[in-house]
Amino acid sequence: MPFQIVNSIISWFLKKRKHQMELFLKYPIDVQQELLFKLLNKAKFTEIGIQYKFSEIRTYEDFKKNVPIQQYESIEPLIERTRKGEQNLFWPTPIKWFAKSSGTTNAKSKFIPVSYEALENCHFKAGKDMLCLYFNNNEEAQLFTGKGLRLGGSSAVYEDNHSYFGDLSAIIIENMPFWADFSSAPKQETALMGEWEAKMKAIVEETINEDITSLVGVPSWMLVLLNKVLEKTGKDNILEVWPNLEVYFHGGVNFNPYREQFKKLIPKKSFKYYETYNASEGFFAIQDLNNSFDLLLMLDYGIFYEFIPMEHFKGENSEAIPLAQVVLDKNYALVITTNGGLWRYLIGDTIKFTSLDPYRIRITGRTKHFINVFGEELIIENTEEALKQACLKTNAEISEYTVAPIFMNGNKSGGHEWVIEFKIHPENINYFTELLDNSLKAINSDYEAKRYKNLTLKSPKINVVRKGLFYDWLKHNGKLGGQHKIPRLSNSRNHLEEILKLNAVHSDLV
Repeated sequence: MPFQIVNSIISWFLKKRKHQMELFLKYPIDVQQELLFKLLNKAKFTEIGIQYKFSEIRTYEDFKKNVPIQQYESIEPLIERTRKGEQNLFWPTPIKWFAKSSGTTNAKSKFIPVSYEALENCHFKAGKDMLCLYFNNNEEAQLFTGKGLRLGGSSAVYEDNHSYFGDLSAIIIENMPFWADFSSAPKQETALMGEWEAKMKAIVEETINEDITSLVGVPSWMLVLLNKVLEKTGKDNILEVWPNLEVYFHGGVNFNPYREQFKKLIPKKSFKYYETYNASEGFFAIQDLNNSFDLLLMLDYGIFYEFIPMEHFKGENSEAIPLAQVVLDKNYALVITTNGGLWRYLIGDTIKFTSLDPYRIRITGRTKHFINVFGEELIIENTEEALKQACLKTNAEISEYTVAPIFMNGNKSGGHEWVIEFKIHPENINYFTELLDNSLKAINSDYEAKRYKNLTLKSPKINVVRKGLFYDWLKHNGKLGGQHKIPRLSNSRNHLEEILKLNAVHSDLV
């Protein structure tokens, strides 16, 4: 009974935020415009503010004219100076935290500045809003009668000049308010352990006897953890370990390839899945309806949004448009200006709008993670949907995959080579390949045109590899952990060749 009272009180406070959301839902363009000028005014005496004449900017067109679109390489010198102790370069309040992000394909680490304002008014605010939306949609929710299992990154590392770097999730956990830590598992010391495999084991030991009511983490790594829970307990499904489990808050990667696996691990019809769109650079969108694939773009987190139509994408030389000019079902590269000191920063993600009232989006991929060697313009959204259809028709399940081009050689057509790690294999891989190919043709007209009579693209080549190969590849490259993701699509063969080589080595040993 005391826990139910606590749950009622906390849920009541969280639900109140819904009324504050009405402002940006009703006046989205005004809220964004006002936010932009608040950011410019706050940072006008920083080095960047003086360089780009923030104090002279009166309109959005002035902002576009004065401030260039930038990628990480352009702002890295300023970030490195801040890490060494200089301040007031791109944001007026002290920057002490840096979210280390290696991305998917780049071995070089990025250090994204995290200001106090970004922590409080973006990341923590988003965490509360996520719960607010969930409680408003599910009156019977009992999250706070138990604990939420969080699967985050490793502890932040202290540097000279009083700065720290680490996974964003680690930075959030270290700065989390006490009430949030009280309702979470595992304890902070375990959640921030550095060695990933040891941490997974410790989390299992610490949580199997807790009353876990929610899960938070990246799907690929959460699956690893849940399977280890079943190995440890000898149970058939997760509900036999945590019977009061009611929701999984997930983000970081497309959930479609993992959905069926989670349904088998958590066989409960009323179980909810809530998606978020958060990154080292900021928290952008939250699923606001039950059983939806669309995410509500959050417009009052100190982030001003711009969008580059992908058909005109030229990197930093692109022409961006504001929220007021977007249209439905078009791919856009996302550009953000934030209360962490990022100015017209090209984050590298692509999205499309599924609703303009309110503004809802879906993540479609990455500006660098697509295949367009032959003019086929294949994006992650295409491959995810095609795999989903092929799996449904063959009762197969996929753990991980990656795709790369087979380059043309003389008069020989090119193609796409896939590496797929199945959880459940299709009976006939040739039939699976045919279904996948036909689905891609139906989804993507450019792909279909290039496949015409095998003139440019021949049928896909699929390599079926052993279970655990992608995990071993990440481990081999020192990339175990929640922030690291499998590169799905690439215009080069580097990752694919590495993965196939590792698979061959294992086969030789066996």
